[in-house]
Amino acid sequence: MSYLVRQVEAQLRASVINAAERAAAAGSFAALPTGDFRIEVPQNRDFGDFSANAAMVWAKELRQPPRAIAQALAEQLDLSGTYFEKVDFAGAGFLNFYLSAEYYAAILLDIHDKGADYGRSDWGAGRRINVEFVSANPTGPMHMGNARGGALGDCLAAVLERAGCQVSREFYVNDAGNQIAKFALSLDVRYRQLLEGTSAPALPEDAYQGADITALAKAYADEHGDGLLRLGEDERRRALAEYALPKNLAAMRSTMAKYRIEYDRWFFESELHGSGQVAALLDDMAARGLTYEKDGAIWLKSINNEQMTNNNTEDENGAGKDEVLVRANGIPTYFAADIAYHRDKLLTRGFDEAIDIWGADHHGHVARMQAALDAIGLDGSRRLKVILMQLVRLMSGGEVARMSKRTGNAITLTDLLEDIPVDAARFLFNLREPETQMEFDLDLAVQQSAQNPVYYCQYAHARACSVIRKLEESGRILRACTAEELALLTAPEERDLIAHLAALTGETEAAARLYDPAKITRYCLELSTLYHKFYAACRVNCEEKTMSAARLFLCDCVRSVLHSQLTLFKITAPKEM
Repeated sequence: MSYLVRQVEAQLRASVINAAERAAAAGSFAALPTGDFRIEVPQNRDFGDFSANAAMVWAKELRQPPRAIAQALAEQLDLSGTYFEKVDFAGAGFLNFYLSAEYYAAILLDIHDKGADYGRSDWGAGRRINVEFVSANPTGPMHMGNARGGALGDCLAAVLERAGCQVSREFYVNDAGNQIAKFALSLDVRYRQLLEGTSAPALPEDAYQGADITALAKAYADEHGDGLLRLGEDERRRALAEYALPKNLAAMRSTMAKYRIEYDRWFFESELHGSGQVAALLDDMAARGLTYEKDGAIWLKSINNEQMTNNNTEDENGAGKDEVLVRANGIPTYFAADIAYHRDKLLTRGFDEAIDIWGADHHGHVARMQAALDAIGLDGSRRLKVILMQLVRLMSGGEVARMSKRTGNAITLTDLLEDIPVDAARFLFNLREPETQMEFDLDLAVQQSAQNPVYYCQYAHARACSVIRKLEESGRILRACTAEELALLTAPEERDLIAHLAALTGETEAAARLYDPAKITRYCLELSTLYHKFYAACRVNCEEKTMSAARLFLCDCVRSVLHSQLTLFKITAPKEM
């Protein structure tokens, strides 16, 4: 929360404690109460701007009814020197505090002074966090899960940075193992089918069936001819994979750039094997007594965070089952590489926390990964945070949309970004918590109306810019206002708007703490709603020049906050619409 909000809460707490001391000295209380109490913001503003439950907390300790305690406290409360102007008590004994005009003015002056930095926090200062997201296999086009994961991961990283953390964005490229072998096989078969016709083998059912595989095989044949047919199978497949992987990776980088995502690092699985990190992990696990050999393979003993057994039984989270780390053919499994990768993050590179964004179908892998990291001393239960994301159902015309109208194929992330604005994709995919089911309305995403949430927020920003511009054209120039001038903003719509502006830093901290950047998109939506209400109820270009200047100043504060939060998520904030 902002410095001012912290200061207000500190003032409130100190005032209540001081009132209790005076009540005890006056004989209203038998002793000075010591129990801690909560300070909250009531949902209904009729019950004050802040409330304290001290009377209920202290009732048992003081052996008095809560309302009697609340009355005694209210009689002794001294609000001089604070941002509060009055206090009352209600209901079971809640103390309700009402802020003064001085506080609301101070919030606006703080926004004006800090500009784009308003809302920043030092909550995460000193924490180094790695955020890994999308990480699609480089064997085919990216799908809608990658669309949601991209928006979620990039916006989460932005929120964490805004909350004071040092963040590294990372894409993990699975360029080794079974999927690459399958990719090479698929390319090989399609290449041979193009050049050998009916004498070529059929594509296995478990191979990659997409048209992109055929296109890559044809591109190689067009460029290099049939020379690979004279090579052995392994050499031919290696050549095709080495040709196709860079093209797929270039396409991924291009799509991510179009989605306004820039990674600090593209980490290749092949680096783990080439640098010896997988071998080092296996040695470490063996030295800790975590592995054993069976049927020529190396196995990881079942792990349940607290203990290791060989009972080979699995719990509901997938932990407790022995896992193969190295196959009998000597090739490490994906699980071994994944542990080595996270060991690299937390041990070699020294991140305090690793955040992974995975599809919900990876649920069973979370406990296994955290337990494995626990077992090698890296506190995976605490330092590895996995955000499980539900997949997306695309809707158009009220029906599920599965095929691209342009290509006739399954809709990919590339197709989506060609059909709808990037602003809409980034905002709408980040509108709900990741664990919730989501329907993405393609028709809504292109609408220029208040029904489209991102358009609604952008229009609020453009409206604030327009108000400022039009008043300047009429001779009323935006200027700095004094606290006394801003104290004129007492209408309910003005107070509600300023109170929401005051909540930004707290929302930023909550979004970072809960790994939920959707809190910021919802904050922007509520801010836009409150601004539109203010605009309708309070005439900015009014006859009273001082009031007009104060309202214009408020418009500029709204403009500044909307601009900073939209651009934080790499969403444009137009001045005109």
